[in-house]
Amino acid sequence: MTNSHIKRIRSITEYHRSRGLSAPEHPLISLIDYSDIRHSDEINDFSWSYDFYFIAMKRGLDGKIKYGQQEYDFDEGTMFFIAPGQVFRIEARQDSPDKSGWMLLVHPDFFRNTALAKHIRKYQYFGYSVREALFLSEKEETAVTAIADSIRQEYHTNIDKFSQQIIVSQIEVLLNYAERYYNRQFITRGVSNHQVLERLEALLDEYFEHTHKEGLPTVNYVAEQLNLSPDYLSSLLKVSTGLTTQQHIHEKLIEKAKERLTGTTLSVSEIAYELGFEHSQSFSKLFKAKTDFSPLAFRRSFC
Repeated sequence: MTNSHIKRIRSITEYHRSRGLSAPEHPLISLIDYSDIRHSDEINDFSWSYDFYFIAMKRGLDGKIKYGQQEYDFDEGTMFFIAPGQVFRIEARQDSPDKSGWMLLVHPDFFRNTALAKHIRKYQYFGYSVREALFLSEKEETAVTAIADSIRQEYHTNIDKFSQQIIVSQIEVLLNYAERYYNRQFITRGVSNHQVLERLEALLDEYFEHTHKEGLPTVNYVAEQLNLSPDYLSSLLKVSTGLTTQQHIHEKLIEKAKERLTGTTLSVSEIAYELGFEHSQSFSKLFKAKTDFSPLAFRRSFC
């Protein structure tokens, strides 16, 4: 974020007040019609952080949102997911009369003593360092909006002992649909994925061409170099190639090891050191696990 001044919204009631809305019907959950939102002049002056989950589907925002490392507009149906404590920034120009969509705000306390409280972070779009919004087709947008309408209808009725679990179940359905659509997005955005694969190959080629006293490349290092979060990169690669980032690193490492074993007279220890291993035994163990040969046996097979 270029704006270092972060404004924290601590409750859903405080959010309603800051956006000129009446008090929420429930202090821990609210589903807001985006057309009812009126942005104040200060919206562009801060980066924002909420103490609650924020799930939104918006169209027609006259402006952009800085969401992780990218900017998005909302001319088409776009969903994004913000977990408590994450930071984002809105660059709104004016309130458009054509804006539409909805925003679901849920405080973590609403999930307390439910199964979802324990595994909501399994949904990787909450852990992508918010670098990837979800672009919906018209059919997908209709499906998620229908779920949102069901949530609104449930908490607008008389709250009873069943309400929380029913709403939590509906939220979980919404999250599962979003996960399906994210998976579809990985597949359909093939050009972008292909570019990531090309950059990954080039990055690993460059890394293993040099001696690295600092060790093997880590998943975090690779993701940082590609300007992606580790979870997002591994998910993208898994869908595109069937391999995780760690497996790609190992595949490239074995490829470079084979080149050195067959094309140079370097010892196994020297090769291990060049590739980033502190101990040659670790290199030999990994090489055999991946090829069924020890490094020396592999070399001898080419003599």
